[in-house]
Amino acid sequence: MSTPTSSPTSSTPSPAPGPGPRDRRAVIADAAISTVAAAGLRGLTHRAVDAAAGLPAGSTSYYFRTRSALISACYLRLAELSVADADRWEARHGRLAPQGDGLLDLDSAAAALAALLHHWLTEARDRQLARFELTLEATRRPELRADLHTARLAARSRAAALLTALGAPRPASTAELLVAWTDGLLYDRLAGALDETGPPPDMTELTAVTRQMLVAALST
Repeated sequence: MSTPTSSPTSSTPSPAPGPGPRDRRAVIADAAISTVAAAGLRGLTHRAVDAAAGLPAGSTSYYFRTRSALISACYLRLAELSVADADRWEARHGRLAPQGDGLLDLDSAAAALAALLHHWLTEARDRQLARFELTLEATRRPELRADLHTARLAARSRAAALLTALGAPRPASTAELLVAWTDGLLYDRLAGALDETGPPPDMTELTAVTRQMLVAALST
């Protein structure tokens, strides 16, 4: 008697595919960022990232053979997440409607930027702390600077686009200032003097600050 075989129309479900290489790299980079935020760069090991990501031992070293490669992955992932944050907050704050002259409304832009900063100071706080640690590391290791530069360009490009839409006469150079002011605010409130003495992040106060930054940028 022949053994029956499954028909092509069998209703038995196929096993779900596992995450692809791109997804796995993102999972590992996210776990590495969380590890740096929690334990600093001394705690960033392939084994620690495997554990943080819930992956089998050796997974991180398979995708990122060296510690430098892992750190570079963190830079690029942080830039990717920051751009995604900006996209999401801009979409959520649909008040970024053009004025009669086709430019964006300043108050709406300030509110959207304040919401983004509030997110980075609260839900995404660990990412910013990791970014500060990783940025300092690149100043000591030339082989890391190229990927850090790529990550920085993403922030400046987005700032320049916002300033262009607001009518800035020199958006590219002014974007450097806006990014520096934003970084200074984040650092001061997460790791500087205001980390201990400042009030909790407040949307009203942040909106006033971001409006001041944008007004200063537009007048530069």
